[in-house]
Order: sequence, then structure tokens, then C-alpha cells
Amino acid sequence: MCRKRPSIVTRVFLSLAILLGLWTFFGLCCADTVGAGAGELELRVMTFNIRYGSANDGENHWKNRKEMVSNVIRNHPSDVVGLQEALRFQIDAIREALPVYGEIGVAREDGNNEGEYSSVLYRTDRFGVGESGTFWFSDTPEIAGSNTWGNACVRICSWARLIETKTGKAFYIFNLHLDHVSQPSREKSAVLLAERIKNRRYKEPFVVTGDFNAGEDNPVIKYLKGEIAVEGPDGSKAKTPVPMIDTFRVLHPDAKDVKTAHAFKGTRQGNKIDYVFVPPGTKVLEAQILYDNVDGRYPSDHYPVTATLHLPVMK
Repeated sequence: MCRKRPSIVTRVFLSLAILLGLWTFFGLCCADTVGAGAGELELRVMTFNIRYGSANDGENHWKNRKEMVSNVIRNHPSDVVGLQEALRFQIDAIREALPVYGEIGVAREDGNNEGEYSSVLYRTDRFGVGESGTFWFSDTPEIAGSNTWGNACVRICSWARLIETKTGKAFYIFNLHLDHVSQPSREKSAVLLAERIKNRRYKEPFVVTGDFNAGEDNPVIKYLKGEIAVEGPDGSKAKTPVPMIDTFRVLHPDAKDVKTAHAFKGTRQGNKIDYVFVPPGTKVLEAQILYDNVDGRYPSDHYPVTATLHLPVMK
């Protein structure tokens, strides 16, 4: 019995179906390289000053905000989150609500658990920790609780080298909270930060998150961008050895209403003092100031700031 040969239309459809199947298969196999190139790492970052939980904030007390804080992080999922003004019980509450995150950092007063943290939360299902630490913004940065630059408070930076488990691609994250009173302290702190980034063990890309307590016209921010020199801990003036770019301004260079510390009022006109900084050459895919609230009630007196990046890394 002679079998009828498929028509040319049928054969074309069969060929297209096979090609579509192969494309889907290889797309799934190579999903980690579709968004970012082989020499890049796609990363979602958030910086969030959550307002210390022991503050007498009335209706804005931590007990009335903690669920909102966790929901912001849940609803805007990030690979790394830099927290500021976080006390031990606040971090515990966030991690209980969001167990995917591991934690890096120590408290500023004693290098253990006394006082505020500048913690880094990171997704344990994606990253491992290669190295990490905390240094103090003072003349003795390795001594816990040290304060020598006229800071109103002890100030710290917690950092880590995070390695993507699947690919071996790595980057550094530095998270900090600069002083809210002393401009000389802020400037010296920025110089120390830049020196620590320059002297990192592996010359891999870095991300800096934090509450800088400095608007965009402040010498601290201009120094970090490589625009001016400031006085460092040794008394000399120099420009930063590691110029940085403000991820938000890459995509929103002309935005005017950029206030990030709003005192629970929801205002938007004013200075941006919370930043996500990266090295030049980083692709910024998304950058936002988040205004999440529940019926006019805000999770913190600061708006979180986010960025989605393609970091140029090689494994």
C-alpha cells in the first residue's frame, strides 16, 4: 500500500514546530545567560533605612510597621538588601518573614549585637559568602565601637564578597550609614570607604548601598563620583581612586522630586540621601525610589531605593 506523502504546507509546519521546540529547549538550558551576557551578572539591589525600632514614633512605632517593611522587600524581591538603622530584633523579624535571606554584619557599638547594624541581606539560594567583615569609620577602623572623627554616633560599614553558586561569578557589596551631623566625619568616611574598595582582595565589581546623610550637591557625593577632592583621615586632599556612578541618575538624570528621608510624611520634594552606587561601565536596567504605603502609612521614614544591574564580571 502506498503511503501518501505529506503536503508541502504540512512539512513546513512540522519544520517550524521542530525549530520552535529546539529554541525552547536551548532557551531553558541557557536561561542564566539570556538576561545577562556570559561576562555579566544580573543583580537586583535595594538600600533601605528601616528606622530603628526602639524609637518613640507613636503610630509609626516598629510594631505597627514591621509587616510593611517585610512586605516591601517581598514585593520588590532583591538579591541583596542593604539595611540601615536595623536593630537585632528588627533583623530577626525580617528574616523570620523572609527566610530566603542570609545576613552579614555586626552591631556598631560592640562588634557583636549592641546597637544598630548596617546589615547586608543576601539570597542564600543564589549566593555564598567568600569573605566578609565590618569596619568602623574612625582612625582605628578595626576596633569595635571606635569614634574619633567627631561623629554624633558610632558609624560602620559592613561588606561581603558574594559568589553566585551556579556560575562562580562574584562581586563585592558595601553597606553603610554615614553620620547625620558631622560633615568632616562624612568626608573622611567616604575616603576610607574608597580606600577599602580600592584595596579589596579581588578586583571584581562592587556595589555600594547606604544612607549617606548627604544630598547630591554635598562634597561627599561629588567626591565619590570623582568630581572633587576632599580631606581624608591623614589630612591630605585627594580625589577618589574608585569613581562611582549613582544608579538612579543614570536613568533619571532630570528627576526633581527625589527626597528619600520623608519623616513618615510621604513628601517627595527635597534631597536624595539614599544611594546605590556602582562602578562606571555597569549597565543599569532599572532604578526606583519606592513609595509603597498602606492608606498613607509608610514602612519607614526613608523610602527604599532599588536598582537592577548587569555587573561586568567574569568567573
